[in-house]
Parts: sequence; structure tokens; C-alpha cells
Amino acid sequence: MAHTILIVEDNQADRSRLEKLLSDAGYLVSSAENGTQALAAVKSSKPDAIFMDVNMPGMDGFAAARALRDDSKTKDIPVVLVTAKDQKADKAWGQMLGAKGYITKPYTDEQILAQARAL
Repeated sequence: MAHTILIVEDNQADRSRLEKLLSDAGYLVSSAENGTQALAAVKSSKPDAIFMDVNMPGMDGFAAARALRDDSKTKDIPVVLVTAKDQKADKAWGQMLGAKGYITKPYTDEQILAQARAL
């Protein structure tokens, strides 16, 4: 059975690139444009993993990751943060919020695929 991945990214170009890369690799992909949409999508579709940007309008990726971690129904879904925030403090904060991976932009296709395979 193919794994399902939810992509949460407010930038259309980045979202399309991740959708194509992961669907071409055999994953079932859905997407959301911000943290609020992501939480609604997770409740309806229960993805196997989430690739999420941090800097988004409304609810950002850190807040969405915290909400997922704090909900018993979603706390076991692995979240990978895909972001331009590359400071050590950002990575540490992501880990504290339960993120299973942290990929900084610009990223390579192989970084994304390796992370997807590891989940």
C-alpha cells in the first residue's frame, strides 16, 4: 500500500515541486496551504507523514506541529519541517515539538526522498 503524505506549504511553486517529487516516487499526496488547513486535512485523511513549512500565514508550522503533537489522535504522525529557517534554535525547537526531521531550503530532491523513505 502506498504511503500518504500531506504537504503543507503556502508557496505554490514549492508545494507543486514537493507534490510532483513525492507522487512520482509512488506516494499518495495531498496538500494544504497553512497550519489551519493542515489540521483539518489531518482529521479527515489521516496521512502517514506530513512535510510542513514553518513560515506560513495564520498558523505557522511550529504551531501546527505542536497542535498535532498535543492531540492523541495525531501525535504519532511523523512531521518533517521543510523550511528556510536554518538556525540551531529553530531546529531544536522543531525537535522539541516532536518533528521527526528538519530539512532546510533550498533542498535537494534526494533529501526529501531520503526523509520520506526513513519515516
